[in-house]
Amino acid sequence: MVWIAGFLLLSINLPAQEPDTIRPARYELTVREAVDLAFKNVIELKNANLDYRIQAAKNKEISGQALPQVSGNVSSDYYLQLPKILFPQSDESIYEVLKRENLLPSTAQAPPPTLVQFSFQQPWNFSMGGTLTQLLFQPDVFVGLRARQTALGYNQALIDQTKDKIKDSAYKRYYAILIAEKQLHFLNESVKRLEKLYHDDSILFKNGFAEKLDLDKVTVQLNNLRTTQSLVESGVILSYAAMKFAMGISQKDTVVLKENLSDESIKEGVLDDGFKYEDRAEIRTLATLQALQKLDLKRNKLGGLPTVSLAGNYTVNGMGQQFFTNKSTIWLRSSYVGVNINVPIYSGFQRKYKVQESQLNLEKVNNNLENVKQAIDLEQVVTKESLKNALFNLDIQERNVALAEKVYNATKTKFEQGVGSSFEVLQADTDYQTAQSNYFNALYNATVARISYLYSLGKL
Repeated sequence: MVWIAGFLLLSINLPAQEPDTIRPARYELTVREAVDLAFKNVIELKNANLDYRIQAAKNKEISGQALPQVSGNVSSDYYLQLPKILFPQSDESIYEVLKRENLLPSTAQAPPPTLVQFSFQQPWNFSMGGTLTQLLFQPDVFVGLRARQTALGYNQALIDQTKDKIKDSAYKRYYAILIAEKQLHFLNESVKRLEKLYHDDSILFKNGFAEKLDLDKVTVQLNNLRTTQSLVESGVILSYAAMKFAMGISQKDTVVLKENLSDESIKEGVLDDGFKYEDRAEIRTLATLQALQKLDLKRNKLGGLPTVSLAGNYTVNGMGQQFFTNKSTIWLRSSYVGVNINVPIYSGFQRKYKVQESQLNLEKVNNNLENVKQAIDLEQVVTKESLKNALFNLDIQERNVALAEKVYNATKTKFEQGVGSSFEVLQADTDYQTAQSNYFNALYNATVARISYLYSLGKL
C-alpha cells in the first residue's frame, strides 16, 4: 500500500545510540509539542544555534579592533661578549703639521690610521615599555562593524531554515503514525469480522448447510488480512522509532500521540492564499547573503583609502656593569606619540580584481535569489494542484467506504436471515477492505500534500 511504503521509507537508515544509564521517559505529545521537542534535541539545530553564537563572538572580535590596543614588552640581556666596532686612532694631525712646515719630503705619505676596538654597550641591559594604538580609520574594519547585525541575521535565517525542515519532517512522521494506527484499528475490526464469518461457516458446514470450499475461501482471505495486519503493526513500530530519532530522544522512551486526525482538519482553510517570498526561510537567507555581499563589495571599493591610527609609547631602558638591581645601573627613559597614515599606492591591481570578484559574487547571489523564487513559484503550483487532487480523491474514497460498509451490512443481514451465501458476505467484506485501503491511501496522500503545500507557503 502506498501510505505504508511512505512511512516505512521515513523509518530506514536511522541509527540511534542510547546510553544504558539513561532512564526511559514518557512523552504525551501534540504535533506542536513534538516539533518543540525536536527543536530542543535535534543536533543539526543545535549546531545552527552554535553557529549563531560563534558569529556573535566574531562580531565582538570585530568590535574589539576599533577599541584601543595596548601592548607591553619586557626584556633583559647579558652580553657574554660585548659587541664592538673598530674606531680609528692615528697621528695624522702631527703629519699634517710637519708637512705644512716643509719638514717632510714631498713624496712622503701619511701613515695608516690605528684602529682601536670600542664598544657602546654595557654588559647588563634591561628594557620595559608599553605601546598604545587607537585605530581612527580603516575601511575593512568599519565596514565589518556595519556588517555585524547582518551577519547575525544570516545565521538566524539558517536557523529558521533548519527549523522548517525539522517541522516538515515531524509533521509528516506524526500524521503517518496516526493514519497507521487508524488503519490498524480497522484491520483489527476486519479480522474480527472474518473470524466471526469463519465461525458461522464452520457451524453451517458441520450441519451440512455449507461447503468446505466456503471455509477455505474465508481462511485464505483471513490469512491475507492477518499478513497485512502484521505488516502495519511493524510499520507503526518503525514509525515510532523514526519519530523518536527525528525528535532526538532515546529509543527506550515512550511516545503517546494526543491528537486525532480527521478529514475536516486536513481540509480546513488549507487553500487560503496570501503569500510573501519573505515567508520562506530560504528567501530570507539569500536576502541576507545579498546584503553581506554588498557590504563586501563596499569594503573592497574602500580598500584604496588610507588607514589612520594614533600611537603612543613609553620605554624605560637600564644599562650597567652589573645586574639592573644594582644602584650603579643607569636608567634612560623615552616616550613618543604620533599619527600613522598608511596609504596604499600600488598593489599590482589586486584591489581592482577584488572589487570585480565581489561584483561577480553579488551577481551570482542575485541570480540564485531569482532562481529560488522561480522554484518556489513552481513548488506552490505543483503542491496546490496535488492537494486539490488529493482532497478530491479523499472525498471520493470517503464516500466509497460508507457505501461499501452499507453493502457489507446489507449482505451480512441477508446471510444471517438465510437468504444469502457466505461467499457474498466474503466478497462484500473484501470490497469493504479495499475501500478502506484506498481511503487510507488517500488520507495519507492528502495529509502529505497539505504539509507540502503549507511548507511551500512558509506557513507550516
